[in-house]
Amino acid sequence: MSHCLRPLTLVLALALASSFVQAKPAAKSAKPAAEPAPSLAFELAHNLGPVGEERLQAIVDRFNKESGSTLKLARLEKGDKPAALNLVSRYDMSDVLIQPRQFVPLHEMMTKAGEPLKFGELSGDLKAGVLDAKGRLVALPVLYSTPVLFYNKNAFRKAGLNPEQPPKTWFEMQGMLDKLQDAGFACPYTSSWPVWVHVDNVSAISGVPATTDKGVLTFNGLPQVKHLAMMATWTKANYFKVFGRRNEASARFHEGECAMISTDSREYTDFRDAKGVELGVAALPYHDDVYGGRQSSLADGASLWIGAGHSPAQYKQVAKFVKFVLSPEMQIEIVRVYGGLPMTSVARAAARSKLLQDGDKTQEIAFASLKGNGSKPAVRVANIDAVRIVTDEEMEAVWADTKPAKAALDTAVSRGNALLTAKPLLKKAQPF
Repeated sequence: MSHCLRPLTLVLALALASSFVQAKPAAKSAKPAAEPAPSLAFELAHNLGPVGEERLQAIVDRFNKESGSTLKLARLEKGDKPAALNLVSRYDMSDVLIQPRQFVPLHEMMTKAGEPLKFGELSGDLKAGVLDAKGRLVALPVLYSTPVLFYNKNAFRKAGLNPEQPPKTWFEMQGMLDKLQDAGFACPYTSSWPVWVHVDNVSAISGVPATTDKGVLTFNGLPQVKHLAMMATWTKANYFKVFGRRNEASARFHEGECAMISTDSREYTDFRDAKGVELGVAALPYHDDVYGGRQSSLADGASLWIGAGHSPAQYKQVAKFVKFVLSPEMQIEIVRVYGGLPMTSVARAAARSKLLQDGDKTQEIAFASLKGNGSKPAVRVANIDAVRIVTDEEMEAVWADTKPAKAALDTAVSRGNALLTAKPLLKKAQPF
């Protein structure tokens, strides 16, 4: 997602002074024009689709009504000056890393605005990519999630599978895919965000992270090669269908075309009205032949960044919005509307109670998958635009049966590390 940032439209009222000569000598001279008041209007730039934008607009409208502020939505545009608020997706992070001076650290802005944040209140799982070297928040992780497996319980029934027993391992899943195919499903399994799911998270869950603590790429080990090779056999057998590098596959699951999908846990909000789908959710499968058993998955997603160069009055309004978003009431609302993981322990407890009343277990499964360790490693392949593109290219060669898994991953790591050596800023976990 290589969109970037749109400038804040300033609404300035210019006072024009005019005077004219009076005929009567007793007339008072005109008073000098007053200085125009600073504009309190500010923007939140984003690149959400129509549905996401409509949902975000509802939150903005509520904030404006409750606070008396003038917050407007704008579009993220590459190369423009950042807006006061910028909703930056996981796949936009490189745009932030290459222009850190265009942003103000969140902790700094909040302190100057008189609204200091208590960093300890935020879940440790949700801090990847938004902390500086001193552990201070440089951005707000508003819509983080972790990959899970969604499945269509109706499809399972049709294939003679127990709809309450989704696969726990990739090996177990293969037998289910065969039965789903026999039941008439041309797309038994698909995946959105292939690099995020099948490189970053499969690596983490297998206990062999895709990057070192210093940001060196290492996702060409035996567990990753075995996983990609298995995916290649599934592709040949038509068990596994790939539709794109982002969330193109999600639309196929939503339409009932695919029986299972691995994608961000937050997408359960998008699948609630999926065509002919009774939604089931499970943790992302793991390889049970990997030493140490299943490890934690990773949390990542959209974060809220503060653009530099705006007025103190506007930053005070920005601080109000940040506090508004962090309130328990809004956390519950955002979790229910967008599906992101709640940011604080208070919000998590409240959301858990409400969501379980709704019959939804996605949050529970997501947090169980994270195991309290979802922020490590801080550097993710999916967040480094140039490296992600290279990795997608090599994986697609495997899907197309033009390159074996080992050669593809060796090449992806080699090309990726060369890019990081040439542009070391790209692999920084702390942008400030």
